Amino acid sequence: MMENLDDFIDNNVPGGTIFYYYLVFVPEIIKLMTPVAVLFGGLFTAGKMSNQNELTAIKAGGVSVFRFLLPFIITSFILSFGSYYFGGYVVPQANKNKAEIEVTYLKRGVGGPGANLFFQDSLNRIVNLQFYNEANLEALRVSVQEFAAPAYTSITRRIDANRIQYDTVQKVWVAFDGTIREFMGIKEKVEKFSIKPVPFLKFRPEDLSIKQERLEILTTPELMKLIEDQRKSGYDPRRIEIEYYARFAFPVTNIIVLLFGLPISANKRRGSLALQFGINILITFIYLGMTEIIKAFGKNGSLSPIVTAWFVNTLFCIGAVINLIRVRK
Repeated sequence: MMENLDDFIDNNVPGGTIFYYYLVFVPEIIKLMTPVAVLFGGLFTAGKMSNQNELTAIKAGGVSVFRFLLPFIITSFILSFGSYYFGGYVVPQANKNKAEIEVTYLKRGVGGPGANLFFQDSLNRIVNLQFYNEANLEALRVSVQEFAAPAYTSITRRIDANRIQYDTVQKVWVAFDGTIREFMGIKEKVEKFSIKPVPFLKFRPEDLSIKQERLEILTTPELMKLIEDQRKSGYDPRRIEIEYYARFAFPVTNIIVLLFGLPISANKRRGSLALQFGINILITFIYLGMTEIIKAFGKNGSLSPIVTAWFVNTLFCIGAVINLIRVRK
């Protein structure tokens, strides 16, 4: 609130809009806080039972540590599946609503007109849009280049237009004020036009909208589609792939931090519950800090996207197994 309050005041944002802004901000915070909440819930339960010797009585009754931890693990699995759906579908929609308020009132430009979009429309066709206006479904200074199979190194046709606009009735792009150049060996044929439908273009306005959006606004399937489009266009989709694989890795954090931290509280030792609580908070922040550090290495190309997303999870999972074995002994 302190970060945005001056912007809200400067732009005379209505109170109801400010309330809605933070309401749709809540899902993002819930997603980030869920692993910590799962860990703390387990710590309070197991730590309290341990300090009051209830866990000792359970062990004396022949119940193993693994059996005692089973309900916690099952609950964390259920929460992890829920977190995957929540983070991959609910949070992006909430972030999109938040971004719309930022565009409308704070002028932060999220989801505004795109500039210099360059992508592969089909196996032999590359499209370049210098400026795309989503509101009018039109692009300015457009270039379409087609290449001959099988090597796709020899250009066969090029279309340049000052503007193209999507006809929502005919479901086709229409080009305005341009030229069509066809190449036949050393010969060239040039045709000028004022208006010309371009039915062979496969991309649609919604495809362009996805290409412009921030990653946190896209659902998991939209991220996958964006990765495929980036690959077809010859771009490196590393940054998008890291976000995509993180959508699967982050929910597993619920299970891993619980497996890592719970045995510490379940093992009765000197010190209060507050001390054990503090130790696990430290472990959680180390986990989150390492995640950000590894992500930086991944974006620089030092690690593959899938390794970047799962490296810290794997490391702490190994630590959790060692911790469980130690507690059992």
